Amino acid sequence: MNNSAKILTALAAGAAAGATLGVLFAPDKGSETRKKISEQGKKISGGLRKTLRHGKEKLNSIKEDLKQEIKERTEEFA
Repeated sequence: MNNSAKILTALAAGAAAGATLGVLFAPDKGSETRKKISEQGKKISGGLRKTLRHGKEKLNSIKEDLKQEIKERTEEFA
């Protein structure tokens, strides 16, 4: 895992922990707190899916670039 991925993962985990703690310590009824936790969970999971999709696209792009580079280098020696 490169530094960017580690930073994004740490940022997402910190945001999730902060949001959860903020909701848990809010002076709301239990049903309201559960609703807020559910909504926050949906937001976080959506963001995580987006981050993972972006990472996958970036990895695929790197893979294609490497394939092309290998092909070009192989042709140079042929």
